Amino acid sequence: MVYKMGLRGFLSQCARVLKLAVKPGRDELRLSIRICFLGISVVGLIGFVIKMLTSAIP
Repeated sequence: MVYKMGLRGFLSQCARVLKLAVKPGRDELRLSIRICFLGISVVGLIGFVIKMLTSAIP
């Protein structure tokens, strides 16, 4: 389903989202940073394991 929205509709939706957005608190920010760091670490570890496996196989 394609929803056509003109420029005015798009800008009003953007304004609505910005009105609802709030700055995260200190605890929420720390939790987000921890989750991001954990995700980056897991992806890096998987890449490292793949690299080690491909270099070990002649």
